[in-house]
Amino acid sequence: MSQPSASALVRLSAESAGTACANGGVRVEAGLDADLDGTLDDTEVTSTQYVCHGTDGSDGSDGSDGSNGSDGADGTDGSDGLTTLVRLQTEAAGAHCAQGGTQVLAGADGDADGYLDDAEVTSTAYVCGGAPGSTGATGATGATGSTGADGANGHSSLLTFASEAAGSLCAYGGQKIQTGVDLDDDGVLDAAEVTSTAYVCSAAPADTNWIELTSGPVQAAANTGYLANSSSDITITLPPAPEVGDWVKVTGVGSGGWTIAQNAGQRISTLGLPGGLALSWTATGVSGNWAGAASSSDGSRRVAVSSLGALYTTNDGGDSWILRATGQPWTAVASSSDGLKIVAVANGGAIHLSGDGGVSWTDDGSSRGWSAVAASADGSRLVAAAYLGQIWVSSDGGASWTPRASNRAWRALASSADGRILVAGTNGDQLYVSTDYGSSWTARVSAQYWWGLAMSADGQRIYATVDTGAVWTSKDYGESWEALTTNRAWRQVACSANGRHLVAAVTGGLLYGSDDSGATWTSSASSANWTAVTSSADGLSLTALADSGDIVLGTRGSATTPGTSGSISGEQGDALQLQYVGSGLFQPIGYVSASGSFDIE
Repeated sequence: MSQPSASALVRLSAESAGTACANGGVRVEAGLDADLDGTLDDTEVTSTQYVCHGTDGSDGSDGSDGSNGSDGADGTDGSDGLTTLVRLQTEAAGAHCAQGGTQVLAGADGDADGYLDDAEVTSTAYVCGGAPGSTGATGATGATGSTGADGANGHSSLLTFASEAAGSLCAYGGQKIQTGVDLDDDGVLDAAEVTSTAYVCSAAPADTNWIELTSGPVQAAANTGYLANSSSDITITLPPAPEVGDWVKVTGVGSGGWTIAQNAGQRISTLGLPGGLALSWTATGVSGNWAGAASSSDGSRRVAVSSLGALYTTNDGGDSWILRATGQPWTAVASSSDGLKIVAVANGGAIHLSGDGGVSWTDDGSSRGWSAVAASADGSRLVAAAYLGQIWVSSDGGASWTPRASNRAWRALASSADGRILVAGTNGDQLYVSTDYGSSWTARVSAQYWWGLAMSADGQRIYATVDTGAVWTSKDYGESWEALTTNRAWRQVACSANGRHLVAAVTGGLLYGSDDSGATWTSSASSANWTAVTSSADGLSLTALADSGDIVLGTRGSATTPGTSGSISGEQGDALQLQYVGSGLFQPIGYVSASGSFDIE
């Protein structure tokens, strides 16, 4: 009978600074699991190598004095120590591994390209597979017994490498290395197969002078890092006269967190920061009982329709509005991405079309209870829904229409940029999704009083609001759905082309915005019976309408309030690095947001 073969195992452990690694690192030990217990014991180790941290470069020496002239300039700082890398490759059966295995290569990344080149390898070890089981014993005296089958080959040992963000395990980030035995022989190290985890951490940047703060306020110096370590907030004011390229780093160590304050004329860009795009709103003075709105992708052309008959357009981002039509009980409107092709529908009226930004109009002569409409980016594919009627689609810009779906209480529609992905909401029924330009529809989610819909340009992310319910989202083209936020009297919702930036209206309440695909929301504007919202493709230019009130223009600010009134605050675990780029502006070039967002004023 064959015997089970021993598996090859790898064990990783931290290596302190010493003879093997001057700056510390990771010890990689390998061997066969002789006792078959799944653990590499000390007596089973047959190979040991070290993955060592690089050494930080030393500061350059001062230049010598020039003859009869000014002092020589200071030498530049030495460069950071090289990053140590590990590379694995298959080792064929041969002199190093009789049954084959894995070759483990290590060395410093001399050219800093993030890959361990052959010329950079300074250490090599082998993790070999187990030998086949022994041949079965010969049968008893008499007829010769048949030869026993070979034992199964040992399982391979695997290592995985992944980036480790700056945090409690690696203060300045690094790599996480996991190892284990590929028990299911699928070539992938599954979570259940991991037997050892170690970290190769980056050293502190050589150019950072860190100062621990236990109280404040503090005036920051350029090119300095601050560790805010207090139970109360510590205010750190930006350098008053920075040079272009100067930077400041702040990390929250204590429970009190930190605040970065500004001097007169200074501001901080918040683009890319979580919670970094604050909403602000301005009334235009154009009043009506607004029912719907649409916007071009750049926000320059917008259209707003009133349930009492007025239809207005703007060509200058909302600075001025022109009355284009009257006399229809408008319910909804949509436009192409350039804002020139507009489709508007009325309750008990026709579908109205414009190809010149609302200057002139034609209608299809229909008379239905139209409740919703949506358009593709080029305006060629349109979809319109009649309340208690069908959904109608057009592939020729509204020249002809084809009825689809069944009669239902349709209330809302949204379309992808190419018109292929469509979603329709009902009043008290399910959401319906089409992935074939409206030819067929599939019911999704449970019955709700759906009110508003929005979709990313590619159709992957869809958002749906529920009257006195939640905001729902799908991340897979409408296949599955989950509820976001708390229950409110939600009305329409709009999103940026990438689906990240959202704005949603609440009747009898506020407007709400999100910059992280609905994970978190902040309120803005004053309370009103908000009915409709629009967004430009980048999510920065917005429109909001109420049942009775002005057209309101919204902007997402991309910087703090200028001067001493502006600031950014973080909590324990939050870190931020700012660099001065001129004209009073500091730009974030790195951050860690343990709390999920920064407080921006």
